[in-house]
Amino acid sequence: MEADIVLTNGTVITMNAERKVFSEGAVAIKGDEIIAVGPSELAGQCQAQEIVDCSGQAIIPGLINAHTHVPMSLLRGLADDLRLDVWLYGYMFPVEQQFVGPEFCYWGTLLSCVEMIRSGVTCFADMYYFEDEVAQATAEVGMRAVCAETIMKMPTPNAATYEDGLRYCREFMERWKDYELIVATVGPHAPYTCTPELLRESARLAIEYDVPLMTHLAESGKEVEDSEARYHLTPIAWVDEHGLLEAKVVAAHCVHVTEGDMRLMARRGVGVVHNPTSNLKLASGVADVMRMSELGIRLAIGTDGPASNNDQDMFEEMRLTALLPKGFSSSPTAVPARQALAMATIGGAQVLRLDHLTGSLEAGKKADIAVVDLSGPHVVPRFQLSDDNLYSQLVYAGKSSDVCHVLVNGRFLMRDRRLLTVDEAEIIAQAQRIARKINTFMAKREEDLLDKMVAIGGLEEREIYEVQVKAEVEEEAIWAALHRPPIEIVRRSEYRQYDTYFLFADPDKGHLRYREDIPVGQGMEVKPGYSLTLRGPTKEREYADSVILSRLRFRSTADRSLRFYREYFQPDEIKEITKHRRRFHIMYKRVRFEINLDRLLEPRYDQVLLEIKSRTWSGSDAERKAQLLTELLDVLGVDRERLVKREYVDF
Repeated sequence: MEADIVLTNGTVITMNAERKVFSEGAVAIKGDEIIAVGPSELAGQCQAQEIVDCSGQAIIPGLINAHTHVPMSLLRGLADDLRLDVWLYGYMFPVEQQFVGPEFCYWGTLLSCVEMIRSGVTCFADMYYFEDEVAQATAEVGMRAVCAETIMKMPTPNAATYEDGLRYCREFMERWKDYELIVATVGPHAPYTCTPELLRESARLAIEYDVPLMTHLAESGKEVEDSEARYHLTPIAWVDEHGLLEAKVVAAHCVHVTEGDMRLMARRGVGVVHNPTSNLKLASGVADVMRMSELGIRLAIGTDGPASNNDQDMFEEMRLTALLPKGFSSSPTAVPARQALAMATIGGAQVLRLDHLTGSLEAGKKADIAVVDLSGPHVVPRFQLSDDNLYSQLVYAGKSSDVCHVLVNGRFLMRDRRLLTVDEAEIIAQAQRIARKINTFMAKREEDLLDKMVAIGGLEEREIYEVQVKAEVEEEAIWAALHRPPIEIVRRSEYRQYDTYFLFADPDKGHLRYREDIPVGQGMEVKPGYSLTLRGPTKEREYADSVILSRLRFRSTADRSLRFYREYFQPDEIKEITKHRRRFHIMYKRVRFEINLDRLLEPRYDQVLLEIKSRTWSGSDAERKAQLLTELLDVLGVDRERLVKREYVDF
C-alpha cells in the first residue's frame, strides 16, 4: 500500500462510531485522505515517503471549534467583566463600526488561525463580517472552515441594510461554493437583531445552497424575557415560527432553553454549540447539555470569539464541558471525558454537517489530524485499565501546549510546534499595529461622555441652552394664577418622575441624568418616557432674580435599562431623586415656557417647588427669555425671598 505519510507508534483515538482506540497504532495518509488506520504494524505494510514516529503521543482527529468570531482576536481584552448587553452594545458594536474592514478581518483571522493551530484545531466555524477576507486568510493558512457572513437588521460594517447583507452573502457563497476547505454560508445574528423577513430570507438562502445556517439563540436570560414579553414566545419558538429552523441550523449558546425548546430543536435537527467559557465570563449561564444529549440533540463545542473568552483553546473548553455539568447536577458521571472529546471532534463535524469529511480518523476521510504529546509532567503517569483512562488524560490533564503536530488535508500546518504556513511574527506585529489605533480611539471615547452617548446611538437633540428659575411656592396660588390671562395653557400633564444622576470625579465631564417619566392622573395626553440627558459641567450665567442659564448638552431616548447605563458609563457617584410633577406648557407674550410644580418625595422636601424654564439656541434669545422669566415671577406672585438656586441633584 502506497502512502505519502504514516504516523506510527502513537496511541490512535479514532472517534469512529465504535470509538476504537489503538494503543500502539498508525494512520496512513495519501494525498489529502486517510487511507488506513490500525495497529502500528500498518507502517510496515506501507510504502511510505515519510514515516513520523509518534511514540509517547496521542494521534487524534483535529479539534473542531464549532463557533467563534475569529477576527475578534484583535479585540481580545478590550472590554472585560461586563454583562452581555453592555459588552455588545456599549463596546463591541461601536468599535466594530469604527474599525472593522477587510484589513481588520484578514489579520484578525490570521492571528486566530495561529492560535487555533497551536491548540490542535483543524476546522472552525466563524460568524463575522467581510467573510471573504476571513475565507481568504483561512485558505492561505490551509485550515478548514465554515464561514458565515453575519447579517442584522441594523447596519453592519459592510452592509447598510440587511438586504445589502443578504446580497453580499449570496455573492460570497457563490464565489466559494467549489473550494474544498471553505463552506460559505449565512449567519443571521440573533432573534433580537433580526426581522422575520431577514430570518426567512436567510433560511431560503441556506437551503438553496444546501449549507448549514449559523446563528445565536437563547444566550441570555434577558433575551428570553424580552422575547416572551414582546412575542409571547421563546426565541427558539419565535425563529421557528418564521421558518428559520427549516434550514440546517447551527445554534450557538442555547443557555436559557425550556424543555419544549429542546424538544423542538431535536425535531428540527438543530445542532447546538456549547460555549462554556464565554457563557461563564459574560455571566450568561450554563447550557444544559446533559438534557440536550438525552433528547438526541447533536452537540458541539466552541470557544466563541476571543473578545468574550478570551482565547480559542479547545482543551480548556473540553475540560469545562465535562466539569460544569458535574457541578450543577451533583453527578460525577455527567458528561464523561469521552463525550467531551467527542463533542470537540466528531460531534463538531456532525453539527457542521462535515462528518463525511472530518471529525474522526477513518479511511476515506480527510487527513485532519492533531498529534498530542503525553510525556509532560502534568499528564503522567498513564494508566491502561480501560480506554477511559486515555480520554481522561486528554480532557482533564491535557493542554493546548501539548500539541506538537497538526495536519489538514494531509498537509502539515505545524510540525514539532513550528508553524509552516504562516509568518507568526509578522501577524503579531500587524495585530499590535491595529490594536494601537483602537486603543487611541477608545481612550479618547472613555474620557468623553458625549462620545460614549454617540457610540450607543439615539441622540435626539444637539447642544442647546436652558434658562430657568426655581422657587418655593404655595401650590394653590400658582394654580390659580396659571389659569388667568396673560398666561395661556397649551398642554398639561402629570408624572411620577424618577431621576438618576451619574456624577463624575472630574467636574469638567458634566453629569448624566437618566429619567423615567411615568404618567399619572386621567385624560393626560402623554405616554411613559425614558430619557438620558448630558448636562454641561457648570452654569453659564446668572441673571437677575436667580434666573440661571445652563447648558443642556445632548439628549437621547433611553431605550436600555438603568442597569445598562450604570454599568456602561461607570459613574463615580449616583444620586436618585423621586418627585411628583405637574407640568404646564404655556404661552406668555408669544413665547413658550414650561412650568413645573414639583413635590420632592425622595429625598423628602416639605415645600412645593415651582420651576419655570425655556430652551434657547442663542445668547440674545437667552437675554430676552431671562427678562420674561422675571416677569412671570411677578405674574405668578412669587416671593423673591423664596427663590431657590440649587439644582435638584444638589438636594
